Amino acid sequence: MNPLTFIYWIKASMGLAVGIICALLWVNVYTGIGIAAFTYILADKVLRQLFIGKVDRPSTVTKTGIGMYIFSWIFFWTLVFTLLHPPA
Repeated sequence: MNPLTFIYWIKASMGLAVGIICALLWVNVYTGIGIAAFTYILADKVLRQLFIGKVDRPSTVTKTGIGMYIFSWIFFWTLVFTLLHPPA
């Protein structure tokens, strides 16, 4: 598997996990953004160390999958929160 594809799917899975965590913790928007940003930055540092020799530039690791991370985080946060707390 291509390293960039692997990084992409790791970040997509992380967005899913962080979205579920934000919904289960019932956090507000600012706290959710903080949690998502913190986990993205932490994962980026780890992924850079793991894939530094397999990509052309370290910034490629940062840019790969950021859109999917944000989209999956928002989608799963909204989905799980709505399922747990349906409108009356």
